[in-house]
This record gives sequence, C-alpha cells and structure tokens, in this order.
Amino acid sequence: MSEERKDTEDELAGTEAPFVSHLVELRDRIIRALVAVMIAFGVLAFWPGMGALYDFLAQPLVAHLPEGTRLIATSVISPVLVPLKITLMAAFFVVLPYVLYQVWAFVAPGLYSHEKKFVLPLVISSTILFFIGVAFCYFLVIPAMSKFIQAFAPSAITAAPDIEQYFGFVLTLFLVFGIAFEVPIAVVVLARVGIVTIEQLKKFRGYFIVGAFIVAAVVTPPDVISQLALAVPMCILYELGILAAGMFIRNAALPDGEADGSKT
Repeated sequence: MSEERKDTEDELAGTEAPFVSHLVELRDRIIRALVAVMIAFGVLAFWPGMGALYDFLAQPLVAHLPEGTRLIATSVISPVLVPLKITLMAAFFVVLPYVLYQVWAFVAPGLYSHEKKFVLPLVISSTILFFIGVAFCYFLVIPAMSKFIQAFAPSAITAAPDIEQYFGFVLTLFLVFGIAFEVPIAVVVLARVGIVTIEQLKKFRGYFIVGAFIVAAVVTPPDVISQLALAVPMCILYELGILAAGMFIRNAALPDGEADGSKT
C-alpha cells in the first residue's frame, strides 16, 4: 500500500509548479487584454467621442425614421449608460486582433509545428470574417431592415425607438452576423480534424441550407430582409468552407518528425 502511494506521489511530483505557472501566464495575458481594451476605450472616448460613436451606431436607423424623429431614452441613466456601452463595445472590436493574439500566444507552446501552421491562419481569417459579418450587418442589413419596417408601419404610428433597446438589438445582430460568417472556419476545422469528410459535407449541403433558413428565422427579426440577408450568405460561406477545407487537407500532411509526438 505504501509503495502504491509512493508511486502516485512520484507521478505527481513536479506537476504543481507547471500548473501554477500556466495560471500565472493566463492571468497575465488576460490582464494585458483588459488593459488594451481600457486604453482603446480611453482613446475612443477622447476621439471621436462617445456621442459620435453613438450617432454612428444609430445612423442606419435614424436615416429611415420620419423627418424630425429621434431616438428616445426611457431610463434616467440611459443617455449616459448607452454611450458608455457603445464605446466599450467599439474598444473591444478595435483590440480584438490583440486579444486573439494573447489567446494564440498562450496555447501555441502546447501545439505541434504543423498545428501552429494550421491554427494561426484560422485565427487571422476568423477575425477578418467576424469583422466582415459586422460590417455587412451595419452597412447593408440594418438600413434595409429599417427601411422595410418603416415602409409597413401605419401612418398613425410615430416610431421613436428607445436607445437602450436599439443598442441591445444592434449588438445582438452584430454577434449573430459575426458568428454566422465563421461558417467556413467551422467547416474547415470539422474536415481537418476528421469529424466529417469533404464528400459528407457536400451531401449535407441540402440539410445545411434548410438549417440556415431555420436559424435565420429564429435569431433575426421577423422580416424577410434580415432573414434572407443571414441565410443566403451562410449558404455561400458553406460552399467556400468546403473549397477551403479541400485546400487545407491537401496541404495538411503530418511531418515525419512529429509522427512520434515530438513538439517544436
């Protein structure tokens, strides 16, 4: 019994220090990311300013409201709280590449060299695709949706949306479209790790199209414009994901020196 306990202690010997060092490194990288967000927040609060950022976010809706109509604040602290939230969101978007770099730097030492070559392009491309999804939502979806809703609103109704509800609505749409534009990344990862094959992805095409329209109907407002604007790009991105997955797999041969589990 004592020998068994001794063997167990020997196996665990030295594991505590590396674990603590990993926690310290994780803490340091989280702090760096938070400091970067705060610095960006301070810069954006100074220029262009919280009011300018709020006006920029509200512009796609205000442009389609009746002349002279403005957004309203139904809460006492909304005129201060909402611009603060918008500035914080903008600061996070600005430093998102740096935040993802901190994530990459934390996990990279535990990866094989061929995994590093695979993960780094995915981190960069996923960041770009997320920003494209947010830009697509802001410049195309929200204006078209606002115009569509105002066109069907009865003339007896004067639309005056609440700023806090509008901010929550826009932030939700940004996240939905940003995540939806990650479809090619998800397809590439699934194919690369061997969960599905390229042939299976092609066979699942019809199911994905149906699923894309169901997801669009659930997560977007009940209007045709926003639902089509989400479902159609998802279907196109799925096809692009299949093409990208084929390219990755063809160039993903495991180096001979890493087949035995050695890392560099």
